This record gives sequence, C-alpha cells and structure tokens, in this order.
Amino acid sequence: MHPSATLVINQRSKEMIAAGQRVFKLGLGQSPFPVPRPVVEALKLHAREKDYLPVKGLAALRREVAEYHRRRDGIAARPDDVLIGPGSKELMFLLQLVYYGDLVVPTPAWVSYAPQARIVGRNIYWLPTSASDGWQVTPGHLESLCHDDPDRPRIVVLNYPNNPTGGTYRASELRVLAEVARRHRVILLSDEIYGELNFRGRHNSIACYYPEGAIVSGGLSKWCGAGGWRLGTFLFPESLAWLRDAMAAVASETYTSTSAPIQFAAVRAYQGGLEIERYLHASRRVLRSLGRWCWRRLSEAGLDVPEPKGAFYLFPDFESRRERLAERGVQTSFDMCEQLLEETGVAILPGSAFGRPPEELTARLAYVDFDGARALATVERMSPDERMDSEILRRIAPSVVEAIDRLAEWCSS
Repeated sequence: MHPSATLVINQRSKEMIAAGQRVFKLGLGQSPFPVPRPVVEALKLHAREKDYLPVKGLAALRREVAEYHRRRDGIAARPDDVLIGPGSKELMFLLQLVYYGDLVVPTPAWVSYAPQARIVGRNIYWLPTSASDGWQVTPGHLESLCHDDPDRPRIVVLNYPNNPTGGTYRASELRVLAEVARRHRVILLSDEIYGELNFRGRHNSIACYYPEGAIVSGGLSKWCGAGGWRLGTFLFPESLAWLRDAMAAVASETYTSTSAPIQFAAVRAYQGGLEIERYLHASRRVLRSLGRWCWRRLSEAGLDVPEPKGAFYLFPDFESRRERLAERGVQTSFDMCEQLLEETGVAILPGSAFGRPPEELTARLAYVDFDGARALATVERMSPDERMDSEILRRIAPSVVEAIDRLAEWCSS
C-alpha cells in the first residue's frame, strides 16, 4: 500500500514551497470556498456538545438529510434510511468491509476506491471507459460486465459530477443505466459528493430511477467547503436496511460516532435556505466560468480535454504530444507530471493514479488554487447577467490562470 496520491502531491507541493520554489497546487481536490456563515455560526453555538451521539447519527441530522434528498432529488427518503459517518470515505470503507462481493470501479476513478478494496481483501474489477464516451459508464459497459456471471455479488461505483473528469450524466442516461442495474440486481454506490456543484444546479440522482438498489453517498466536504470537518452521509434504500445496520454495528466497534459539534452544525447546512442557496449559486458561477476558461485554453493548446460539467476537475489527454515527450524521455503519465512539476512548478496528478494504464498520457488537474472567499465577494458585486471574462478570472484566480498558461506553453514548447 502507498499513501493516497492526492495527499502525497499536496505534501510535496508544501515542501517545495517551503524550500522557496514557486508551485501551483492543482493536485489536491479541496474546495477553495469558505464554510457558509450560517453553518459556522451553528458550529460555534454547539461547540460545547460533548456527548457520544447515536452511532447512526444525530436524529435531527438524519431527519434533515432525508428531507434534503426529498427536496433536491425527489427521493422518498426517511430518517431511518440515513447513516452519518466521519467522512463519506470512511462509510465507503465500511460498506466494502461488511458486503462480501466484488468492487467494480469505472476508470478513470477517484484514487481511494480501489485501495480500500485491497485493504479489506475484496476483488477489484476495473471497468474501462473511453474518451469517446466522455469517460462515462454506458449501458453496454454495465451489460457486458454482468452478462457472463449475472449472479455474482458486486458493488458498482458511479461517481458524478466526476472526479477526475468533471463530467456528469443526463437524466436519460441514468434511466437506461438504472434499467440494466435492475435487470442484474446490481448494488450501485452512487457517489454524489459533488452533486451540488453541477454547474447548472440541476443534479439528477440515479436513486430516482433505481430506488431499490442505489446507495447515495454525500457529505459536507465539497459543496460546503468543509473537508476537514469530516462528515459524510449514506442514504440507503429500505431493501438494503440490513446493510446499513451491519455498517452501523462495525462503526460502533471502531469510531463509535461522528463528532458531536460537527453533526449539530451539519443540521443547519442541510436545512438550506436563502443564504446557503446564494452561496451555492455563486460557487457554481465561479467554478463554471473558471473551468470552462481552463478547458478552452488547454484545448487551444492542442490537448484533448472533456468539457467540465461540474465539480472542479479537468482530465486532459496529452497523446498529441507523445512524440515530443518521448524525445525528452517521457513514456508514462507519471514521468510527464514529474517533468511538468520540475520545469513549470505546476503540480497535477498522473492518470495512472486514477486507474488508467501507466503509458496513457492522461492527467488530472484541480483548478482550486485560489482564494474562494475573495471570489465569492467578487460575484456578490456583479450583476446576474455580467460575464466572468478572462480579466475577472485573472483577478480572482491568478495562480490557476498562470498555471494553465504555463501548462499550455509547456505543451507548445
């Protein structure tokens, strides 16, 4: 086992900066935005909470999470269907620990799905996707996976908006995927941690179309800017209550319960309201404008990059530069990212960290190296129909813009 690639690149970037080097931190996918003010105030109010809470989570929080999914997704969720944990990452680990079956991971995929399966000794089946399909799972992919061994127990991961590509699914695509999953009785782990960061604010959950077999994973880290608070949520269908209870039993013997002050503050986060909706609208506006600018700039530099639809990631393919890179001794995505960091100070992650073949020249970048509070303040002063042009983006995200310029120039050199 090795440390998580995202944490490694973050630590290395910090060390290079401490040594006096200029580094552009596009490796770690951490929200740049501050936690919304009402949620911070709620944490202050409940800072004295010190009791162990129920292992499945604070009753008031489970009610609000269920109501949130009813309000946002149209899912007939109940408080009993919700499990609260110290980050969705921990809940995913517990799921694999208690469910005896294969883990199916579409590639490219977030860096921690497969290592968790290795830790608990589960079989991992990599489900390759392609750039021509937008790096998304298709009904054909899922049908082919299940056809030869239809009774094999398996959990299939579906993550959207996606880390590392920034892509997402339309409702029509989710409906067809749900039909295949239902036919083969597949358990879907629908990782929707970036759902609120769909650029159009119109996230669709596959649990609407496959309510009996989809577990919806979420939390505060991405849309609420609270990664370090470590609060995750799982929403289970009633038919998988046994799985929820088994995870809770393991939780009772490991972490006991999630931090009490954080759970009380999360109640306020999931209640929503006008101030939080304004915060989300402004966050999406910044990420949409900056993401599309980065996408256009890299596309113009000759890279094959899917247009982002949500989250804060891009997944460029450097295949068009293979010959030039080979002349400089670059044969793998890891070599490429190392050379890029040394020559430009731009820190990104190789596609091999996300389950792609080492020789494939893909990489992930997270365009989050900017002051999110300053960006939100800028949006507050703008009119609703005012466009965030390149000059505004250079003011609110100078490091990201310079990093992308350096990357584009490096590709052309």
